[in-house]
Amino acid sequence: MRIAYLDCFSGISGDMFLGALVDVGVPFELFENTVAALHVGAALKRSRVNRSGIAATKIDVVVDGIKDMPREEFWSDEKTHNAMARQQSHGRHLSSIVKIIAAAPITDSAKHKAITIFTALGEAEAKIHNTDIEKVHFHEVGAADAIVDIVCAAVGAERLQVEQIVASPLNVGGGTVKCSHGDLPIPAPATLELLRGIPIYSGEVQKELVTPTGAAIARTLVSEFAPRPAMTTEKIGYGAGHRDFAGHPNVVRLAVGETAELRIGGNSLDASGTDEVVILESNLDDLNPQVIGYVADRLLSAGALDVFTTAVQMKKSRPGTVLSVLAPPSLEARLRDIVFSETSTLGIRTRREHRHVLARRHVTVRTAWGDVRVKIGSFNGGDSNAAPEYEDCRRIAAEQRVPLKNVMEEALRLYLDEKNG
Repeated sequence: MRIAYLDCFSGISGDMFLGALVDVGVPFELFENTVAALHVGAALKRSRVNRSGIAATKIDVVVDGIKDMPREEFWSDEKTHNAMARQQSHGRHLSSIVKIIAAAPITDSAKHKAITIFTALGEAEAKIHNTDIEKVHFHEVGAADAIVDIVCAAVGAERLQVEQIVASPLNVGGGTVKCSHGDLPIPAPATLELLRGIPIYSGEVQKELVTPTGAAIARTLVSEFAPRPAMTTEKIGYGAGHRDFAGHPNVVRLAVGETAELRIGGNSLDASGTDEVVILESNLDDLNPQVIGYVADRLLSAGALDVFTTAVQMKKSRPGTVLSVLAPPSLEARLRDIVFSETSTLGIRTRREHRHVLARRHVTVRTAWGDVRVKIGSFNGGDSNAAPEYEDCRRIAAEQRVPLKNVMEEALRLYLDEKNG
């Protein structure tokens, strides 16, 4: 399985993640074009910096000629504070941010991930301030720099073409941070809310190492927080933070490669090709079908292995829907929270089951329109099933304006020709 592993020994922020993506090979021009298309008055600047002996890529978001900076520096620098305050004076609510993202010329899956990240931010802010999510007035997290960070994070993660992003436990730092509400403990309340259920710790550096934007990105894009899995590393990238701490490299490290053992949804398979999954089910008879589709997308983005629905007839002869979620056991609590918060259900059934899974590997075929990965399932020592990766084919179809079915058929033909060849 092709995965990416995030080493968050110095936390994570949006710009650090973008720097690591560029350093590992995601084209900087992709981000530049994405930012220009957002029309939020922002631009990107790329540079190479050194953080305690490690060379890294630094990405700065420049809004109205002013760079983003750590929060306490932002609020203590009067000139910058006043200029940015004017830029943010009207603020943005979630609905306006969603409209900006929805209008962007990026893939539907990237749009969904970006909206999910901002929704997570809004939910955390709403809970901390005891208000409705649509009444949350985004300040630091709603500024143009955060929109840029989040949309580019979604676009860049998709371009990695990995099946899973795994991350280490997060070093959140310590001390206090200055913001619009005054001095807050680290991690800031909204950040800690976003990190609920995620392993975190505080090291020697007593500064804010995980920002709200970084926490929301990690919560949405990372499917598992665990020690580094056995993997063959192909690419390594370092994304730099703003500060340069003495004796502590303020970077996030991103490694991309193939797992050395088969891992499905965060679980290592044993020799018999089985793993354990949790199944969450809920009966719904009073929920708008449009909401069910949205919930399914959120669950898949949060790491569910599969989400499906079954039409049923419930009590009082009412038509209903059974929502079923297949997931790694480590994600049970997170996915259960999504079902409770997004649907009208009053209860969720859960059970553990074992499944038999074919060993999987990838080969890449080169079509006339671009490279496509083909997933191959092996049975009894031979290749039995092969299917082109949908996301690769969808991206090429959209970029090259070619029918999706043609791309999929051509990729499978090239694989079979090579196999039989």
